[in-house]
Amino acid sequence: MNRRDLMKLAGGLPLIPAAHAQTATPAFQRVRPGDPAWPSDAHWQELEARVGGALVRVRSPLEACRAAPRSAACGAIFKGLKNPYYIRDDVALTQTSGWTEAWTSSPSVWAVAARSAADVAAAVDFARQHKLRLVVKGGGHSYQGTSNAPDSLLVWTRSMDRIVLHDAFVGQGCTTAAQPAISLDAGVIWRDAYAAATRAGRYVQGGGCMTVGVAGLIQSGGFGSFSKRFGLAAAGLIEAEVVTADGRILIANACSNPDLFWGLKGGGGGSLGVVTRLTLRTRDLPETFGGAFIVVKAASDTAFRRLIERFVAFYRESLFNPAWGEQVKFHPNNTLEIAMVFQGLDQKAAEAAWKPFVDWVVASPADFTSVIPPTVVALPARFFWDPAFLKKNAPAVVMSDDRPGAPAENVFWSGNLNEAGWLLHAYVSTWMPASLLQPERQGDLVDALFASSRHWTQALHFNKGLAGAPAEDIAAVRDTATNPAAMEAFALAIASASSPPAFPGVAGHEPDLAKARADAAKVHAAMAELRKLVPDAGSYVSEADFFEADWRRAFWGANYPRLRAVKDKYDPDGLFFVHHGVGSEDWSPNGFSKRT
Repeated sequence: MNRRDLMKLAGGLPLIPAAHAQTATPAFQRVRPGDPAWPSDAHWQELEARVGGALVRVRSPLEACRAAPRSAACGAIFKGLKNPYYIRDDVALTQTSGWTEAWTSSPSVWAVAARSAADVAAAVDFARQHKLRLVVKGGGHSYQGTSNAPDSLLVWTRSMDRIVLHDAFVGQGCTTAAQPAISLDAGVIWRDAYAAATRAGRYVQGGGCMTVGVAGLIQSGGFGSFSKRFGLAAAGLIEAEVVTADGRILIANACSNPDLFWGLKGGGGGSLGVVTRLTLRTRDLPETFGGAFIVVKAASDTAFRRLIERFVAFYRESLFNPAWGEQVKFHPNNTLEIAMVFQGLDQKAAEAAWKPFVDWVVASPADFTSVIPPTVVALPARFFWDPAFLKKNAPAVVMSDDRPGAPAENVFWSGNLNEAGWLLHAYVSTWMPASLLQPERQGDLVDALFASSRHWTQALHFNKGLAGAPAEDIAAVRDTATNPAAMEAFALAIASASSPPAFPGVAGHEPDLAKARADAAKVHAAMAELRKLVPDAGSYVSEADFFEADWRRAFWGANYPRLRAVKDKYDPDGLFFVHHGVGSEDWSPNGFSKRT
């Protein structure tokens, strides 16, 4: 009987000694190495036997750097940290090395290198029975640090990489119409998912970065380069296989465990269970994909504001539609950087779309200079993720895994190089409602973008706002846990700052805290200018401020209470914990102590 029950019954019970009446149940504590309850060697051996030898003692390669920071071996490690495939293949590493004054990438003590849902279930059972901190890592791209934790047991899905195409898939227990689909195990990255789909003449909506894991992206909602045409990646989920906190392997779809199915579509990775397989809807592959790249520098502040004004109007007139995605950046040095993609247009149509804007820039040579010649490129969609084609025909847009003997298909977009192993100083996002594109609001938007760019580079990611997408795809997104603000937004604004990989305690590679703090102040000042227009617009859970105070509203809006109910049903004791994940308000920031 707890204290609350005692208070309710106090009037009907005899007097109780005060010391007894005030006794409270100690708060739940997870176990760490060195604690008396930490599993014995025999217990770990039992787990190893259950997972068929897939238990791994985790050791970070950075130990070599701490011992000899100026050695050739340490130099090779930091070189590897700029290769996402090197990071992916090391159980101890994550694609983000940390966030200054927030978290540092730290290896688990043990990991189960899972090859099946049964292996995952064994790890979940072991963590629950022994009160361990449990972490799940697929692609390891979490900016919030959710795929690592010290003193923990890691479920590592790297080896779960099976892909199966279906011509006619029906969810288990469902009687709905069959549809073309693709099943992806939790360790698959989007490069491989796209390659499998495009070879079959299909398209699967996923992430923009090739090395992001499929499972984490779907659970976080998932915006790709072509979301304006194909909607949210999570909205394409037909079925998931998931291991819940009680160790059961469940199927979640619209007919079986539909509440869990809904929660997995945008409720955030690592909070509701361990997803082991996803089946996603596929579409007919468009004839073409392509990109448009334009960089213009203005000669003065006044000219730059005019350039922003023209671009905003041009975007509303010509690009606010399902054909166009990706981003534009507004730099403090009065430079406008455009890197956008398109689908379904041929070379002539794509060039024609940009001609009015390019002609306008060229007509004012005293005010504007093209830093690079405007470039528009269309190519057959089946080659968009083809490593051999890209290396031969567009070598500047991809980089290769440079390890000896690395598979030839290990490529990644050159534009993602900065993100490999990076240390974040700040990262802030906000949804920008489409109402700001109306003629009477464009002036406010232009003023805010210009003011923001005085502090720091501000980016608009058009594909991460769903306004302008087809109505049927927006309707599908409404049946996900994603913040409804995304459906009303024409873009997601992002301001961020980072440095190359850095770790406390590694001489010569330690974070520059003074610079990080200065950068963070500028990033927040830049975003504050936009939030004057949209003070309550919310943020994308995967690309948001680690320190977001009102994270439940910001990430999920009115969907949070429903998500919390799903959490309480399938994980009532909070086995699954991630920073600012569903139910994390019940725990200490490190996830080891339950709040009373």
